[in-house]
Amino acid sequence: MTQVDFYVLPDTTLEARLDFACRLAETIQRKGYRLHLHAEDEAMARALDERLWTFRPDAYVPHALLDEGRGEGEADPRIPVTIGWGAPPSPDQAVQALLNLAPDIPEWFSRFERVAEIINQHQEVLVAKRACWQTYKKRGYPVKAHQLRG
Repeated sequence: MTQVDFYVLPDTTLEARLDFACRLAETIQRKGYRLHLHAEDEAMARALDERLWTFRPDAYVPHALLDEGRGEGEADPRIPVTIGWGAPPSPDQAVQALLNLAPDIPEWFSRFERVAEIINQHQEVLVAKRACWQTYKKRGYPVKAHQLRG
């Protein structure tokens, strides 16, 4: 069954949320997991793509921005991190973890071993992710919260 982890940030900004997403992506990738970052929209996906190159000068997270116009996103299966905003990554990519930055839970979340959700103290994010928490719990998924300090 998919394990769901919520990371609760003390910050209120989108930038803090994206920076943490990059750090978490680096950690997940370093542990040998394949990861898909699910963005709210194309603008957020492109911001994540750029930020993964710049969030830390000594970091390198191999990643690819999926072309959403082709249905299920496809990328070189050797690339450990993909970014998309609509369709899921191709099952051929054998992605094990999902980092969901969209306000809603994607229909296809249960194909992953792990799902991470990032909450910051922005009111819209709090409301959306509170609803996600309740949905996961109602469906019987194991959910864990991680309170992070600034």
